[in-house]
Amino acid sequence: MNEFIGNPYYELFSKQYQNQFKIGKTNCKQRIKTLNKLKTAIEITYRNAIVEALSKDLGKPVVEAELTEIYAIIGDIKHAKKHLKQWMKTQRVPTPLSMLGSSSHVLFQPKGVCLIISPWNFPFNLTFGPLVSAIAAGNTAIIKPSEMTPNSSALMAKIVADVFDEDEVALVEGEVEASTALLKLPFNHIFFTGSTQVGKIVMTAAAKNLASVTLELGGKSPTIIDKTANIDKAAKKIMWAKFLNCGQICVSPDYVLIDKSIKAEFIESCKKWLHTYYNDNAKTSASYGRIVTDKHFERLESYIANAKTLDATFDVGGQTDSASKYMEPTLISNLKPEAQLLEEEIFGPILPIVTYNSLDMAITYVNSKPRPLALYIYSKSKRNTTKIINNTRAGGTCINNSVLHYANHNLPFGGVNNSGIGKSHGFDGFKAFSNARAVMKQHTFGVTELLFPPYSSFKEKLARLTVKWF
Repeated sequence: MNEFIGNPYYELFSKQYQNQFKIGKTNCKQRIKTLNKLKTAIEITYRNAIVEALSKDLGKPVVEAELTEIYAIIGDIKHAKKHLKQWMKTQRVPTPLSMLGSSSHVLFQPKGVCLIISPWNFPFNLTFGPLVSAIAAGNTAIIKPSEMTPNSSALMAKIVADVFDEDEVALVEGEVEASTALLKLPFNHIFFTGSTQVGKIVMTAAAKNLASVTLELGGKSPTIIDKTANIDKAAKKIMWAKFLNCGQICVSPDYVLIDKSIKAEFIESCKKWLHTYYNDNAKTSASYGRIVTDKHFERLESYIANAKTLDATFDVGGQTDSASKYMEPTLISNLKPEAQLLEEEIFGPILPIVTYNSLDMAITYVNSKPRPLALYIYSKSKRNTTKIINNTRAGGTCINNSVLHYANHNLPFGGVNNSGIGKSHGFDGFKAFSNARAVMKQHTFGVTELLFPPYSSFKEKLARLTVKWF
């Protein structure tokens, strides 16, 4: 540990390092008590302050703040409390006949000192959600939230200091330099939510200390709509999912792949639902958010400018206001393959629409890109749905809906390859922050002892029998 002296966060890390076994030996009741303290802080003490901070940082409407941030955290805590006793139990597993006289079990033990690096798009949810799993598994944790949502980060620092001692859970504010310094420390596990590009940096840093990682990344999540789909219902759900949080969601529908024959009908339904959700002018709607920073706004504007130079069709929207970081809900079609909107993860309120002539074409298109965090299917055809699922790969999938798989605590959440490593939520989150320790106990004489040296022709025959029958 001496080589880390001089790191600005070494003292904090050292406190948790020395306290990890005490925290790790806490029982179910003690961990639930800790979770209840966090629940009270989120649900009661700081609830109004959370809504206010999200409004200042993201222009997030109250309903979205309640449902996607506060409700999500409380749901995580309630689920963990309900199932924690079962999760912590020793898991008995069968023992082969060749190991007669012994028994085996799996013991879930905390990994130790964990680092949670959270993003700006759902600052409270994606900070405290992983923390709930870390606490349930019996770990200590240092949290580094995004600097792009300063009001939320400052409030989370206050909440953490109010609920926890710093040798159990602590929060560090700061710019990129803070994350860089933290990543140099020998954490037992790192949980990162953010972009694929930064995820690679995190994984490289973790490798130097052989720390395990959970990477919740993103990518271009496709939505496939076939001719059998209920077009109006599909448009209703996709418009909600795409423009929730102003499109700044890792599982947001990134682009639509739609049968050419139903494109026009789909666009008309989208217009109807956008009017229903946000009236004629989303800029004046209390239900529509804003882009998080000027930098992200400029990035999205550059995508729009690029589409215009390539003569794309703006079916809906395209208007922006840099002063308020407002970007109108926008649907764009007839994009050329080299358009930035079809190459880069959008993470904003712009939805490209790509047409196909056959379902095979749509599947080939999806598979030509890195594996996404989510893939959405709108279809009444079980055959088509099965074909798409069997011939593509994605972290998760919704059929005739979007985004909501994230909210089911019984489903593992996470990506695959470019869109992430590892799973979270519910029992999968508990396992992410745990080491599944294999334990085998010998009770009586073991038959394998008959095969110990010195070897003989009899033992050779016995070995062959073992291979054949056991």
